[in-house]
Amino acid sequence: MLCLSLLLAVPCTPLHAAAAPLQPFVATYQAYNGGALAGAATMRLVRGEGDRWRIDLEIAGSHGFAGLVRLNLDQSTVFEDAGPRFRPISQSTVRKALLFGRKTVGTYDWASRTARWSGDIKAERRQPVALQDGDLSALLINLAIMRDAEPGKALHYRFVDGGRVRQHDYIAAPATETVVVGELSYEALRVSRSNGGNDEMLVWIADGVPTPVRILQRENGEDAIDLRLVEYQGVP
Repeated sequence: MLCLSLLLAVPCTPLHAAAAPLQPFVATYQAYNGGALAGAATMRLVRGEGDRWRIDLEIAGSHGFAGLVRLNLDQSTVFEDAGPRFRPISQSTVRKALLFGRKTVGTYDWASRTARWSGDIKAERRQPVALQDGDLSALLINLAIMRDAEPGKALHYRFVDGGRVRQHDYIAAPATETVVVGELSYEALRVSRSNGGNDEMLVWIADGVPTPVRILQRENGEDAIDLRLVEYQGVP
């Protein structure tokens, strides 16, 4: 896969019905906060041994936004591509700030079917979580949406991350729409979380692009964190 230039428009093609195999990539995003450009983000998908993979997301706030912990974090999930499911193996989150940092580490033990988190985390979230087939970390939900979304389709995932368990339900729009980031243009399908209440999550995906072209979190009806794809490249 070739790196997108700032003059390339991704052609309008229908969203595929069959899931494409995973391919390693590195993607660069502009990171906005409240509508203002606030930094940059990098997402990577790395192949491991056998069926194992690792997905990473690093968000770095620019000067003036360094105090926002949510704009200075590293997340990573090691997982198995287990047939029709992604199965998380381990997860870590590092939140950075000027005066302190926080790190949490989670382990998904499928032999005992329990997950546990340690590190800088509340005591109640250190308790073991019973695992079910199909459970996903936050980063893996993004990959699952890429794999599963079709126009008009409802998607249902069980979020198990950071010692929390939540049902995440999404609905894909009936048709694609144009998403413009700078001089880049994508014909993308919008997928929206339908049960997030005041915490909305929207993801746009495009055929031929291995990563979301935009990821938007909205709080109380206002744009909060907004990642917009500006470049991606396949990795051999």
